[in-house]
Amino acid sequence: MATGHSVIEDLLRRRKAERVGLVDGPWADSIAAWVQQGYPTRMVYKEVGKKRWRRADGRWEDVTVAGEYEEPVPAWEHFSYDMAGVGGWFDIQPLRGYSELLEETDEWEVKRNGSGAALKYWKHKSGTPEHIHFRMTSREIWERDYRPHLLEFDLKRLGDLDETHKNLARARAAGAWAHYGHMFIWETMRQSMGDLTLYQSLLLDPGWIHDYNRVYTDFHKRYYTYQFEHIGLPDGIWMYEDLGYKNGLFASPKVLAELIFPYFTEMVDFFHSYDLPVVLHTCGSTAAALPMIVAAGFDGLHPMERKAKDNDPFIFAEKYGDKLTFIGGLDVRVFETNDRDIIRREVTHYIDGMKARGARLVFASDHSVPPTVRYDTYRYIVDVYRERMMY
Repeated sequence: MATGHSVIEDLLRRRKAERVGLVDGPWADSIAAWVQQGYPTRMVYKEVGKKRWRRADGRWEDVTVAGEYEEPVPAWEHFSYDMAGVGGWFDIQPLRGYSELLEETDEWEVKRNGSGAALKYWKHKSGTPEHIHFRMTSREIWERDYRPHLLEFDLKRLGDLDETHKNLARARAAGAWAHYGHMFIWETMRQSMGDLTLYQSLLLDPGWIHDYNRVYTDFHKRYYTYQFEHIGLPDGIWMYEDLGYKNGLFASPKVLAELIFPYFTEMVDFFHSYDLPVVLHTCGSTAAALPMIVAAGFDGLHPMERKAKDNDPFIFAEKYGDKLTFIGGLDVRVFETNDRDIIRREVTHYIDGMKARGARLVFASDHSVPPTVRYDTYRYIVDVYRERMMY
C-alpha cells in the first residue's frame, strides 16, 4: 500500500491516488481524556527549558529539572495519519517574546502580547481567547510602536530549529507528508488590531491595511526562506486563516479580493516557487470565498465546517473538484454521538459520496476532535474509514 507521503502528494498534485487520505486534530483536552481511556503514552527525556506534558489537564509547561517525563504518543503517529505538522512556526509579534500577565484566576489569565493586544485564555482547557483590549488602534500607532520591529531579521524569532529538523526527519521516516504551518495576515490583524479597528480600517484606511499586509508578507517570506535553507524543505505548507463566521465571510468578497487575497496569491506563488503545495485552513462559511481561493492557487482546503452556511462538500467537489483537494468535511457532531450505527452510516455516506463525485479527499472531521468523542469511538471512526478508503 502507498505511503501517506505518496498518497498526499498524488492528491495535492492532482494525480490519481490509490486511496483517500487520513488526518485530524484531536484537542489537547481530548488527548488528556483519552489517556485515561487507554490512549498510549511514552517516556521522553527533557532538558531544562523544554516543555513537559501535564497528565492532569493535558497542558504543557516548562521543564525545570532535566529527566524522563511522560507524554502522549503524537496523534499523527498513533493513528498513522498521512499528514504531520512538524513546525515552521515563528514569533510574529512586533515585540518579540513579549508577554505581560495582566490578570489571573485559578481558571483563566489575561495576557498582553507583542502587538499590544490583551487576550483572555483558559488555563486548563482549550478554547479561543476572548478579546479584551487593543492598543494598535491607528496607523500612527502601528507605524510608531510596532512596524519598525518587523523590518529587521531576528534569528531568535525562529525558536528551536533543531526540534523542527528532528520532527521533519521523524515524520519522513514514518512515511508521512510533513508540513510547516503558520497563520498569515488576516489572523495576525485580528489579534493585533481587534475586530472593531480592523473592520473600520478595511473601509476607512485601506492604505494602512495594504501597508500592514506588505510588511507581514515580506516578513513571512524572510523567515520561511531561512527555514528552508537551514532546516530543509517540508513536503508542503498549511496556512491558517479563518475567513468566516458561521453565517458568512468576515468581510465582503470585494473587500477581501482588493485588500487580502493579492497577498494570499503572492504567498502561494512564493511557496510554489519551491514546489511546495499549500493547504488553506479557514473555518466558518467558505462558499463565497471559493472562487478567490481557487484563483489564488491554493492546492487544498480545510476543514469545510458543516455547521457554517453553505458549506456542502458535495457541492464544493462538484464545482471545484478539479482544482482543490478537500480535507475534512465530516460533521464532528456525528462523532460526538458515540453511536456506532450513526457513525458507520455517516462516514460511509460521506466518503462514498465524495469518491462518487471524483473528489480528491483527505478524510477528517470538519474542524477537530473534542473530548466529547470517546477514544474507542474515534478508533472505530478510523476503522470505518479504512474500510472505505480505496479509490
